[in-house]
Amino acid sequence: MTSTISDTTSSIDRVSVAREIGETLRLEVAERDRTGEISVAAFDRLRSSGLSVALVPVEFGGGGASHREMGEILRELGRHDPSTAVAFAMHSHLVAAQVWRHNHGVDASAVFAKVAGGAILVSTGASDWVDSNGQAERVEGGYRVSARKAPASGCEVGDVLVTSVRCDGEVLHFAIPLSAAGVSIDKTWDSFGLRASGSHTVVLDEVFVPDAAVSMTRPAGPWPPVLNVVIGAALPLVLAAYLGVADAAVELTARLLAGRPDAHTVQSAGEMLNAYTTAEDLIAAMFTASENLSFPNTDAYAARTLSRKTVAADALITTVRLAIETTGGAGYSRTCDLERLYRDIHGCQFHPLPRAKQTRFSGLVLLGHSPLD
Repeated sequence: MTSTISDTTSSIDRVSVAREIGETLRLEVAERDRTGEISVAAFDRLRSSGLSVALVPVEFGGGGASHREMGEILRELGRHDPSTAVAFAMHSHLVAAQVWRHNHGVDASAVFAKVAGGAILVSTGASDWVDSNGQAERVEGGYRVSARKAPASGCEVGDVLVTSVRCDGEVLHFAIPLSAAGVSIDKTWDSFGLRASGSHTVVLDEVFVPDAAVSMTRPAGPWPPVLNVVIGAALPLVLAAYLGVADAAVELTARLLAGRPDAHTVQSAGEMLNAYTTAEDLIAAMFTASENLSFPNTDAYAARTLSRKTVAADALITTVRLAIETTGGAGYSRTCDLERLYRDIHGCQFHPLPRAKQTRFSGLVLLGHSPLD
């Protein structure tokens, strides 16, 4: 049932690699959903296969994949192992933001070097957002930082924490090794879906952050333009992973019900396809608008991307809900993958911004205000 959101020919090999990895992972997905354990082996494969470095430009030791191609990779992984795909999207969106900076003449070589060397990046952006949390004290040569950051998807398999913290009316953005002294993981993730994404709490206890690790300092409170970049780089990739979940649900429904003639089943299947097509078209439009990570850093661009995200998320959830409705009792049983896919797909609504915050953001921008007025 899947079509493609990719218009590149170079994606064929990488998507095939993602498919091969995903098919291997699929055998253990149900057990990891039960235990809540992230797959360390999956991220080892993502590194060794080159997929973790796919977005990094070739001249910096990466694969030179396009934004859209990376979306196809995540979509393919999402068809097989949603938890791994969404956790990997968190790494990928941080790399994508650096590619945007590189495309706009900003030096991103330090991050590219880390990723090319095998580092998996871990984001805390969804919990920090504009205000951030925690506290930093100025000390000689840097800052002493304490905070709890959650959710931090993939933190158990990650190498570099990309985060921010409050300090005297400002917000410091920085990256530190997850192996740094004072960094630990509190296993708090016990969720409805995406149970094996390892989205635990990273604890920073009097961690020393050197000045050289601080990438940006901004005022706390006003809307920071850097988040326009994050929105444009991240949301197409994140939703592509969830589109893979919808792919799996539609394919399974079609397989379970092939040849069924009853009118109500046919009707429900058609409604499911409408929602699925809506989601797929919106996500494809997000990649088209990104212009391969050359989009403008504007509030208007971010507002439109966020609007598409909300509508696409609604359509993705509706797709899997209708898959269960169409299959009847079979889809409600935990012996059927649809039950897990339905739980996993709900994660898409919690990525920035949730509907109520998004509609306010987009409405403010449309009427000429700051997004935070």
